[in-house]
Amino acid sequence: MSVLLQVSDAHFGAEIPAVRDALRELALQERPDVVVWTGDLTQRARRDQFAAARAFADSLPGAQTVAMPGNHDIPLYNVVDRLLRPYAGYRQAFGPELEPELEREDLLLLLVKTTRRWRHERGELSPAQVERVAQRLRRASPRQLRVVATHQPLHAADAGDRAHRLRGPADTLAIWAEAGMDLLLGGHTHRPRCDRVDAGARAVWVVQAGTSISHRVRGGLPNSVNLLRHDAGAGASHCSVEQWDFDEDLGTFVQARSTQALLSR
Repeated sequence: MSVLLQVSDAHFGAEIPAVRDALRELALQERPDVVVWTGDLTQRARRDQFAAARAFADSLPGAQTVAMPGNHDIPLYNVVDRLLRPYAGYRQAFGPELEPELEREDLLLLLVKTTRRWRHERGELSPAQVERVAQRLRRASPRQLRVVATHQPLHAADAGDRAHRLRGPADTLAIWAEAGMDLLLGGHTHRPRCDRVDAGARAVWVVQAGTSISHRVRGGLPNSVNLLRHDAGAGASHCSVEQWDFDEDLGTFVQARSTQALLSR
């Protein structure tokens, strides 16, 4: 069984200490193999905020950290850094790779950078990125859970998501589905969801995360993270997607819902 913890939109610099500490306790309790950060690790891309995010990631023993930047991880007010060194702070804390991938016997995780220095909020995918990811998916093993992650959402479930949807080739979801993608992770909207989406020849699961530990909650929704559990020994036929919400009264994260995501193979 592989366990993956999705942490999105932490916004260090705008975090709630009690929620941050509760997330650490959840990670220590559930012992994920991988923690994937789907962007916006910081509030304003400051070095002390990146350092705080890195320190938190390092405080989760046994979990492998895989991260990518979000739009808040590019300087907003420092125009020179935004144009010339947009990812300097991120790279210092999390390494030079902006589109890392992780491959295990039972997991292929591909992170795709959707931020652009010339955009403030909306992200973008290039045709070259779409094709690169598709080629990598086609080389995956049948035993692997094939997960692609972006920061801004690629698929829009409603008007709220459409306002933040990625710019890029219109058939991206269908291309990645045909190539073998099982799950598409995202953040940015601060609105969690887990939906089965028909994408041409195959159906895929779209999993969005809420804001994990920041005060920037939306629509009265609580802070939340996602836990994914996959057992390759079960024939790679399904993945459990759990949404864990922060409960203010208990001071802990509690499981709010669990979805058995049946995979189309």
